[in-house]
Amino acid sequence: MERYADDAFVLSTVDYGESDRLVTLLTREHGKLTAFAAGARKSKRRFAGALEPFMRLRVQLVETRGSTVRIDSADIVAGFYAAREDLSLIARALYAVELCRELTREHEPHPELFELMEGYLHRLDAKEAGPTSLLAFELAALAQAGLMPRFDSCSLCGGQPGERPRFDQGHGGAVCEPCGGRARDSVAVPVALLAGLRSLQEGARTPLPADLRARARGLLNVFIAHHLGRKLKSVDFMAQVGLD
Repeated sequence: MERYADDAFVLSTVDYGESDRLVTLLTREHGKLTAFAAGARKSKRRFAGALEPFMRLRVQLVETRGSTVRIDSADIVAGFYAAREDLSLIARALYAVELCRELTREHEPHPELFELMEGYLHRLDAKEAGPTSLLAFELAALAQAGLMPRFDSCSLCGGQPGERPRFDQGHGGAVCEPCGGRARDSVAVPVALLAGLRSLQEGARTPLPADLRARARGLLNVFIAHHLGRKLKSVDFMAQVGLD
């Protein structure tokens, strides 16, 4: 058996049996892991509220056989308790952790994605993350996963998107009007929307107007669902609490 410690975020949990829990973690050094937490549901002292979504932990792990991992202990490093008091911030945080869970594979380290998550959750907790910051987080997470959508040029011919651009999730982003016929699922989008999303990709943090932000939210939802094969569950939760 190999024992090791790592920094981790709780991405999700599933009850297992009568008293145990399976916990999906994003760790700094070992990537995404599904870990077995024995007795987590019965013992209030052993994990003491640590195994909740978007908790930042220091975990002691044991590889028991093959790739099976057990959590021996978990210490809370950051609970982001201020964010947990605001439903809109909870919705954003749950979306962020679900996105990271679905974009990553087991045992593939993504230290940059770990740092991205940590920075975003700290901004949420400090009430410093505006609505546009979630779009910036998504674009950065997609880039880390090798799925960065293209906004600066046509995904088919490489030319400029032009004055009447379209967006096609299957071809990876913007398409110009002449190529629109080859992208049957493409939809017309404003030039200003592509420019705003490109600026976010490049590191700008200028808030998008509400109408463009809502359009951007819709585009990224479709793009992500296409590449993952399903819509993220937390998309509906964000809609229920009134987030664009």
